[in-house]
Amino acid sequence: MKKVLIVDDSATVRQQVGSALRQAGFVVVEAANGEDGAETISSTSDLALVVCDVNMPRVDGMQMLERVKSGGRNAQLPIVMLTTESRPELVHRAKALGAKGWIIKPFKADLLVKAVNQLTS
Repeated sequence: MKKVLIVDDSATVRQQVGSALRQAGFVVVEAANGEDGAETISSTSDLALVVCDVNMPRVDGMQMLERVKSGGRNAQLPIVMLTTESRPELVHRAKALGAKGWIIKPFKADLLVKAVNQLTS
């Protein structure tokens, strides 16, 4: 089974995303902010994908994305941003940093699962 990391400061969102992905057959790991997310990514060798919020305390999603994509063994790890943000400049910045997708909250579980399946196949 493929392992997906959910990085979001909202326990409710982590639960909703996790439930959708578990039902689709994924193993789910969680982190509450970008700092914990980056640490989990560096210490977990078998992640297939990361679903990450943008606005979080300590280290936000864009900073975490930049850290992960700046080199090292996880630079190719697919990261999908899941956020309430829809500003085009943020979307462009995330794509430039290497994000593979941008999904707006509230999200449709079937579309999230479809995107994760496509990016992990």
